[in-house]
Amino acid sequence: MRRLFWVAVGAAAGVYAVRKVQKTLHAYSPGGLADRAVGTGAGLRAFADEVREGMAQREAELREALGMAPAHDTPLSPAEEADLLDHPAGDHVGRPRVRSRTTATPGTTTRRQT
Repeated sequence: MRRLFWVAVGAAAGVYAVRKVQKTLHAYSPGGLADRAVGTGAGLRAFADEVREGMAQREAELREALGMAPAHDTPLSPAEEADLLDHPAGDHVGRPRVRSRTTATPGTTTRRQT
């Protein structure tokens, strides 16, 4: 009876060891590495979404505290983005949009407003 008990314990330990080795081998195989990369990418996307949500919430709180108008729900056009980047402290409400275009001639670069 004792021998049967130890044979069963040995068999169970062997099965456990084989399963553990198979799991480790799969983790370092190309498929396992791809699975981990997909999981990491999904985690990073979720983190980025939470950060964006927190930023929007904090911006709304700051705008309310400063008595500013709520942020626009529509995204800025590329021209408006360029204007904000060129003149970050300027008055952008009711101001005509100025697009700047860079023209290049041989040997010189000039900036012209249209």
